[in-house]
Amino acid sequence: MKKSHIGIYGLGVMGRNLALNFEEKGNRVSVFNRIAPGEENLVDNFLAEAGPEKDFFGAKRAASFVESLERPRKIMMMVKAGAPVDAVISELAPLLESGDILIDGGNSNFNDTERRVKELSKKEIHFIGMGVSGGEEGARNGPSLMPGGDVAAWSSVRQIFETSAATAFDGSPCCRWIGGGGAGHFVKMVHNGIEYADMQLIAEAYHLMKDSANMSTAEIAGQFSAWNETGLNSYLMEITALILTVVDENGSPLVDSILDNAGQKGTGKWTAITSLDLGIPLPGITEAVYARFFSSLIDLRARISSTKPNSKPALPEKSLKIKNLESALLAARILAYAEGFYMIAEASREFGWGIDFASVAKIWQGGCIIRSKILKPIEKAFTEQPDLKHLLLHPVFSEKMETYQLGLRETVKNGIDTQIPLPCFSAYLAQFDSLRSGRLPANLIQAQRDYFGAHTYERVDSPRGSFFHTNWQEN
Repeated sequence: MKKSHIGIYGLGVMGRNLALNFEEKGNRVSVFNRIAPGEENLVDNFLAEAGPEKDFFGAKRAASFVESLERPRKIMMMVKAGAPVDAVISELAPLLESGDILIDGGNSNFNDTERRVKELSKKEIHFIGMGVSGGEEGARNGPSLMPGGDVAAWSSVRQIFETSAATAFDGSPCCRWIGGGGAGHFVKMVHNGIEYADMQLIAEAYHLMKDSANMSTAEIAGQFSAWNETGLNSYLMEITALILTVVDENGSPLVDSILDNAGQKGTGKWTAITSLDLGIPLPGITEAVYARFFSSLIDLRARISSTKPNSKPALPEKSLKIKNLESALLAARILAYAEGFYMIAEASREFGWGIDFASVAKIWQGGCIIRSKILKPIEKAFTEQPDLKHLLLHPVFSEKMETYQLGLRETVKNGIDTQIPLPCFSAYLAQFDSLRSGRLPANLIQAQRDYFGAHTYERVDSPRGSFFHTNWQEN
């Protein structure tokens, strides 16, 4: 039997479209999906929809699926994160041989990927944790791919993934080796955290234009569309402008009929939790996660908002200045990427992954959800200074923030004056001011800690690492 170049285990939306993508790029692809009692046969359905002229092999059993693959066998698992991935590994591992490769293309927690790399290496099976971004469209036409794990497997799968990935601004594939262990899934996790922040910022801008500037949905759509032709160009800006033009059956904007309860699949929350575990400040992304939590409190919000006075503060007509809002979005987006790359950099040092930050900026330029024009200067900054600790230390971004910060401040003020919550914009302004403060009031907090818990403190007139304690009640 003719052997396949790669196998896809899991024929959900992403698995199906990746299989079609791989086959279209010249690969024979084996596909397999468990059939639970009472469920439809996804393999047969997929083959029927793909057509007989396509180069697929549909397996009915795991053993025939594995047997259909050329050596070293390359299997990409497209199943839900957590226990389902471990279950598939347990099913496949006994059927594999030394040198075979398992690839997890789901949104797995990077800690699980670290564990799986180590466990499977003992069986001489290579494991890759592959961050995949781009949704259904990206999977089919070219996603952003973030592979990490056992680097010994990379040469065997590189061509398949690079030829199937999206392309960056310079035409190169949006697929580069990220690093060992869970590096690939970590970078995908942070990507999703930035995605949360960018979506929340756009939503807050929409809220301001709608309720502060009293702009119609059509006017707001036009503004987002205009911004997408500027430095704010991004996939999320593009689809937002389109979403706001869609009308319901009654002719009103469809978005107005959607319940204001935002869901999530967990990666944004993981990003916030990991930042706490590693001691890395991530206020903007974390506030974006909290904003989704607040959105779910529909009944509580309804009860509390019923006590709010009906009258709003008297403000001048069109008090929201669109130019200020544009600057606020530009500033906040810089800070969202800056905190994301700072977290990647700190984790790379912590875990010894050796991540190339310019490569990360490049592979996010196409296919993925956060693709935007800003990634080109970010790539350039890290190319010029590979060890750049924070984007605000690069002159291009420090100068941009000096230009945009006033608009950010005025926008936050407008939110305060009009009682419109701006958790993400506010968090990024506070982050910016904190980073620019040579001295913060933490000296008082440390004195308090020493008072009630004898936690000691360092002094500004002594070398770092020298600790002191004061008996505060005797002074």
